[in-house]
Amino acid sequence: MRTARAVGSALSVLVLGACAAGGPYTPVSAYEEPPAPATPAGYVIQPGDVLQVRVFNQPDMSARAKVRDDGKVSIPFLNDVVAAGFTPNALAQQLQQRLKEFINSPVVTVSLEEARPFSVSVLGEVNKPGVYAVPVGAGVLQALAAAGGFTQYASRDRIFVVRETPQRARIRFQFEELTQATGKAATFRLRAGDTVVVE
Repeated sequence: MRTARAVGSALSVLVLGACAAGGPYTPVSAYEEPPAPATPAGYVIQPGDVLQVRVFNQPDMSARAKVRDDGKVSIPFLNDVVAAGFTPNALAQQLQQRLKEFINSPVVTVSLEEARPFSVSVLGEVNKPGVYAVPVGAGVLQALAAAGGFTQYASRDRIFVVRETPQRARIRFQFEELTQATGKAATFRLRAGDTVVVE
């Protein structure tokens, strides 16, 4: 058991040390999580996303559609339409042009209802270290749950999220604030490429 604890601690040190070698991190106390919009500006639609397509005053032409692996969605009257690679606004404009064959002056809105899951790494004193897919909007607790929770040696007041962009940061959390959704834990959301480390 002592050996397992030592390996877990060494792994945490190596991960944090390797990240730190690339440059200084923003101090935890100075880090503030910017609010995340429901659909990020400039978001590009990807396979696996779920879209809500609304045609004003035309419910039969509106649809909730999942982007397939081939990048297309099925839209009433238009059948298969390429969606992946476009922003929601760009796709809406394309649909408006094509729907002019059926109605006069169509008004189309496309919104991202559900983005495809993304991956984060969970390392250190957790039962199942590894890379896990989490839904958009997931917090640290969801990543910890995916990794099977803490080992008996985990320090519940030393939980870190290592984030490389937009600024290098190592954000510290305590398990109590995560479970009670207090402080920064109440609004913090994981991003693709984050690493959660439990010491």
